Amino acid sequence: MSLRCEPWSRADKRTDKENLFPPEIRAEIDAWVAKYPGEWKQSAVMAALRIVQDDNGGYLTRELMDRVADYLDMPPIAVYEVATFYSMYETEPVGRHKICVCTNVSCMIRGSDEIVEHLENKLGIKLGETTEDGRFTLKEVECLGACGGAPMFQIGRQYYENLTPELVDSILENLEADHGE
Repeated sequence: MSLRCEPWSRADKRTDKENLFPPEIRAEIDAWVAKYPGEWKQSAVMAALRIVQDDNGGYLTRELMDRVADYLDMPPIAVYEVATFYSMYETEPVGRHKICVCTNVSCMIRGSDEIVEHLENKLGIKLGETTEDGRFTLKEVECLGACGGAPMFQIGRQYYENLTPELVDSILENLEADHGE
């Protein structure tokens, strides 16, 4: 029994993979595909979803997930399963800065509830919401693997650890200064 996906085909499948994504996106995905044996190219699905999501302003549409499925010869449902299982993927538009606050045990014990409350008050939104101006989305996530620096959050690909309300304010001010907001 093999755990890999058999090559997928469907009647309406796009046959010209060059038209699925712009050349620079294909090149990024292909760099990940090249890391796996040919029959295991579906292993690049997580990287492909991240690349496509980043190019689309931080979220995935069903059409983009279908294109990833076609590009990697996977059943669309297999791509949807990955995109909806992991918290790093978004299927709805998000703010320019997605703040992912860890609320798992280590962070909770070290004060993540205070950080969440501070962020909600400062931004005027609750967990799972986006500010009206589209700057920030506030999300609750499980462990981000930085328990020694709890409480912590992630914005983009940057981790911020040992958070206090004052440090949070400084981080947000720097984000706004960096983007001329």
